Amino acid sequence: MLVKEFHFDLPKELIAQQPLPDRAASRLLHLSADSGAFEDRQFREFPNLLRPSDLLVFNNTRVFPARLYGRRGGFKSQPLSPHNPAARDFLRGRIEVLLTRQLCDDPNEWECLVRPGRKIGVGEHLFFGDHDELQAEVIHRGTFGGRRIRFATPMWGSPGEARQHSDDFFGILERIGHIPLPPYIARADAPADRDRYQTVYARQRGSVAAPTAGLHFTPEILSRIRDLGIETAEITLHVGLGTFQPVHVEKVEDHRLHSETYSISAEAAEKIQRARNDARRIVAVGTTSVRTLEYAALQNAGVIRACSGEANLFIYPGYQFQIIEALLTNFHLPESTLLMLVCALGGKENVLRAYRHAVDQRYRFYSYGDCMFLE
Repeated sequence: MLVKEFHFDLPKELIAQQPLPDRAASRLLHLSADSGAFEDRQFREFPNLLRPSDLLVFNNTRVFPARLYGRRGGFKSQPLSPHNPAARDFLRGRIEVLLTRQLCDDPNEWECLVRPGRKIGVGEHLFFGDHDELQAEVIHRGTFGGRRIRFATPMWGSPGEARQHSDDFFGILERIGHIPLPPYIARADAPADRDRYQTVYARQRGSVAAPTAGLHFTPEILSRIRDLGIETAEITLHVGLGTFQPVHVEKVEDHRLHSETYSISAEAAEKIQRARNDARRIVAVGTTSVRTLEYAALQNAGVIRACSGEANLFIYPGYQFQIIEALLTNFHLPESTLLMLVCALGGKENVLRAYRHAVDQRYRFYSYGDCMFLE
């Protein structure tokens, strides 16, 4: 299967650059996987599209200010202090670092994307914040701008001194970091994005991108769902590098996803497995919920148990779903792994025909855009 089979033409003006003032004011395209029929609706109608017996599964991950702007500071063998006038020209170049995954074996060690990707080498020191609140060293160089860096404190301390405590680290990130808006939003992040690029039910810190299907929900919509007697469950998948990684191969089957950290609590596992045993429909809010549940099922012979780990399941047409039967999702990039997942559930021709309709009807696309309910 070729990646180019998942292409569609999208005018740039349909890529939403700002969120709507009202989360629930988005449009919703209702698509039937069986018939291929679709209907234009409003997201406020979503609770009424659910069945009373449904189990609705949310990803409760929380986005943190993962984008850092800083400057280069020399190599380990010849560190440069920003207080050294001789280093001024070298340090002037601005760098951007997007933290994508914290490594559990060393909480100060992170996978990230850097810009400019070609110039930042292993052993180089990086400094962030107006007062150099954070210092990092590049310890590994990957492909396509990928790096592994290790944070340390004090900023200009000698080797062997105390490492940064996790609480202090995230406190500093909250002060100097920026919300990592996706690259197709062609503007700098604003203070309002700290709230708006976050679901109202976000709890577990760790994502560098929002599970965007959840951005449409409000407390009032969630209350309506509960009033209808529809059961809900929360799982966690921290969205990482895979969200920003384009497909660089020609054949779909040759692509590999990056791993992302997930967890399913005992309470959530019990709800999900009970719904399966009772032949009730499980509806995923977002592709991240799909990938988490389907990966967990594959690891446990089709049974959902309390578990955690690293998920890297790549779902594309031909995949046999074990858990998910319906999906609420935003509109995705052409030739992206997320679009391939949606096509696997709804049928490639059905989904691409619905996308062409969405373009014709001027739907708003991507993270801050409108949504689709596929069942």
